[in-house]
Amino acid sequence: MTKEQKDNLFVLIKSLSKSEKRQFKLYVGRLGVNEESKFLKLFNILDKINVYDEAAILKKGIVKKQQLSNLKAHLYKQILISLRLNPSHQDIRIQIREQLDFATILYHKGLYKQSLKILDKAKNLAILNEEKNAAYEIVDLEKVIESQYITRSISSRADELTVQAKELSMQNVLASKLSNLSLQLYGLFLKMGYIKNDEDYQIITKYFNDRLPKYDINKLGFREKLWLYKSYLWYSFLTVDFLSCYKYASKWVDLFYDNKDMIALNPVFFLKGNNYLLESLFYLNKHEKFKFSLLKLEALTKEKWFPTDDNIEGLAFLYIYNNKFNLHFIEGSFEAGLPLVEEVLERLKNYKNRIDEHHIMVFYYKIASMYFGAGDNKKCIYYLEKIISNKSLQMREDLLCFSRILNLVAHYEAGLDYNLDVLIKSTYKFLIKMEDLYEVQKEFIKFLRGLGDIYPHEVKGEFIKLHKKLKTYENDPYQSRSFLYLDIISWLESKIENRPIGDIIRDKFNNAST
Repeated sequence: MTKEQKDNLFVLIKSLSKSEKRQFKLYVGRLGVNEESKFLKLFNILDKINVYDEAAILKKGIVKKQQLSNLKAHLYKQILISLRLNPSHQDIRIQIREQLDFATILYHKGLYKQSLKILDKAKNLAILNEEKNAAYEIVDLEKVIESQYITRSISSRADELTVQAKELSMQNVLASKLSNLSLQLYGLFLKMGYIKNDEDYQIITKYFNDRLPKYDINKLGFREKLWLYKSYLWYSFLTVDFLSCYKYASKWVDLFYDNKDMIALNPVFFLKGNNYLLESLFYLNKHEKFKFSLLKLEALTKEKWFPTDDNIEGLAFLYIYNNKFNLHFIEGSFEAGLPLVEEVLERLKNYKNRIDEHHIMVFYYKIASMYFGAGDNKKCIYYLEKIISNKSLQMREDLLCFSRILNLVAHYEAGLDYNLDVLIKSTYKFLIKMEDLYEVQKEFIKFLRGLGDIYPHEVKGEFIKLHKKLKTYENDPYQSRSFLYLDIISWLESKIENRPIGDIIRDKFNNAST
């Protein structure tokens, strides 16, 4: 399948709102000489076309092929300058940076007092909003100016700046170490997934403890606490300790609710924290808390004061709708969840340039699971095929693995036996390439490979045998992870009892709720 050509400038222009396009044209038109400029003509061409086509652009005759690259780079820069001037993009960080730029200009003009006055206000704003890297940079410039222009009225000024620089430096170093640890743990998670045995646990625990810096929780600011909770969260995910995941995700989210101004300043971290909280509650099967947290998050993102931009809207959609699917999975309400499918597919079209392909494939897996639970196996297969046939995508191995296993089960359920042997062989070949398969996966593969040799009247007996084996892994801290992707036990029970899988899961949910 050929992919639509992606061009950074084209994608940027297509992401602009009507007001942003209008402001760009006003910005360009501030000087009459720009009204007929080549880069504005290029902007108008790219704004009108639906697919990037370089040949069509060159046919317009505004620029030669060898000059197009430079013209695009110039246009790209001008759009970014225009966006920076847009009030909707003027957040605290940009305001602080702007004040630092103004102070630097005044310093170079020799207007030291004016420069120091602006820097002092910018520094206080930076410290108040936990922008300590910017605050340190401001103090650094203050030291440079004070070394050339000593204000005799404040004799302790040099000592004051030195102490402030030292404190900010120590806080920045701690935050850097914690953010590095969080990122390293996330990288490990993407590489190896969840631990599968005690040996993995010992390796990850040593890795975590060796890199965790010493800290005093009472002396940590908002930013340092945020990175600390993130580090513990990823360690907990890696070690399959979902109760600990819930603990640190809750600390993360509560940190924002205790410092409400930080939600507007760091909406991405706020959304991510809520997503991890919901993920932890899903794995712990805490239905009431899950539902309450999801409704609270969705309501808050609709508040007028909650910041909105393309990135935040895309993330809010991703996290809220992923967890809406999960709510139906907890309840076993698959048929009731089907209207979500069309809504998600329609909104994915709008967010196609803002959501990466991996997360789109995760949506496809959830859609496939929804159809499987609702008994529509052919639609389940259709969406799984989108994942399996995507050869260019680097996804987590466990998701690729269960996409193939669910595909086999759906083919079996749909009565598509004519190519089941071929599917079993190709799935088996894929799975044996994976390192350290879960025992659940091994037992299921063994069962599927033997299906062809079983007489029809013996099938139920084999389902019962496999169910008995897999039940022994249900509460295993390492093996139970498999059941979160595909509830094989409920499927086996549906075959043994000759009932729809949705009914089995709903009964379990209702019994757990009473």
